[in-house]
Amino acid sequence: MPVEMAVPKVNNKMLEELEDMGFPKARAIRALHYSGNSSIEASINWMIDHENDADIDQIPLIAVDIDVETPQPFHITELMKMKAQELRDQARKMEEEEEKKLERHRDGERIRASKDLTEAKRTTEESERKRHLALRKAEKEEEKRARKKILQKLEQDKVERRFGVVLPSERPAALKPSMPFLQGKKLQDSLPVKSGTKAEHMRECLRSIKRSYLDDDARVRRAFQTLLIYVGNVAKNPDEEKFRKIRLGNPLFQDRVGNLRGGVEFLELCGFERMGGEFLYLPRDKVDEAILNTAGFELKSAATNPFFGLLGV
Repeated sequence: MPVEMAVPKVNNKMLEELEDMGFPKARAIRALHYSGNSSIEASINWMIDHENDADIDQIPLIAVDIDVETPQPFHITELMKMKAQELRDQARKMEEEEEKKLERHRDGERIRASKDLTEAKRTTEESERKRHLALRKAEKEEEKRARKKILQKLEQDKVERRFGVVLPSERPAALKPSMPFLQGKKLQDSLPVKSGTKAEHMRECLRSIKRSYLDDDARVRRAFQTLLIYVGNVAKNPDEEKFRKIRLGNPLFQDRVGNLRGGVEFLELCGFERMGGEFLYLPRDKVDEAILNTAGFELKSAATNPFFGLLGV
């Protein structure tokens, strides 16, 4: 019994186009079938590549019971080759145009990215420059205040020594009429009271830590460094909640800051608030860059000033 063959399912529209170009139906069906019905160009390319195959004009065998007559040999004409080449050229031209378009787009993206990067770098450098100038100015003012305190302390010691050897006729030039010497009191008790600015309150918190551990410089330094990390993290990442929330019961926090007199108060001056007795929390809308910068400066000054916390307030 003869083996039957069924015609593979192909795209009828592309089959008609190939037949209109002059290709035999069997060859066109074979080409469409083996090229996956992807395109006219692919089918023509397949026929040109397989022109010399012995079964070029045989429809692929599918399990059906019919006799298939071998058709007469067919040769691809020059016109067909020209048409195929024209299709190839068109496809290549489209690919080149698409590649050029894509390259122009990439160039534009690179230029925009470069401009954005340059602008971001300029903004960062300008911000860093201003911050550096502000810190430098604050450092100079702190150094000036430290020198003034030293001179006051030296003058105070000098006055106390003079009065200690009974020299009533001498009054030190440093004592102004508005600052009378009070019998039985130290001179520092009559000095003017410092202004209650937030920066001064911060310094007082740090002085409390320093005075509480005069014999443990390592613990004081660790406390200052820990506070600086908390403040710096918020300043650099104000939108990150994890940097604005501190668990009060954390053993590390308690050891480095929480158990130290003035530690929690310093963070509260930076804007942190007690939340439910379990956390210190700094709301995003209360993050104040100026206060954080001031806190950072005071911490650095306290850590580097050898006289910090040792002079009278």
